[in-house]
Amino acid sequence: MQVTRIYTGDDGQSHFEDVVIELRSGGAGLISEPVTSKSVIFRETGPDYDLDFHPAPRRQYVVNLSGRVQLETGSGETRILGAGEILLAEDTTGQGHKSKAVGDEPRQCLFITLE
Repeated sequence: MQVTRIYTGDDGQSHFEDVVIELRSGGAGLISEPVTSKSVIFRETGPDYDLDFHPAPRRQYVVNLSGRVQLETGSGETRILGAGEILLAEDTTGQGHKSKAVGDEPRQCLFITLE
């Protein structure tokens, strides 16, 4: 299973990395090793959502349930994540990233906090 990771590089800017979560046979399909988490936060943003550069408030998985978001790193690289896609936000220091709604529908997501 693929996850998009955003992290802070040695240059203080955010960068993307594609991470593959290893899966193994788990009886009724494939399953990963457990990931310890602290809490789950439910969030909805409107179609006018547009945040300038900001670091992630904590290490967390962001699971998109509906709608789409465009993320931009300090180098100007952009990615659009839609429903069912997962972000591992680890750019908790430095410049951070931009995020804004794509399209005219609200976006619903889960934050699964890791610390």
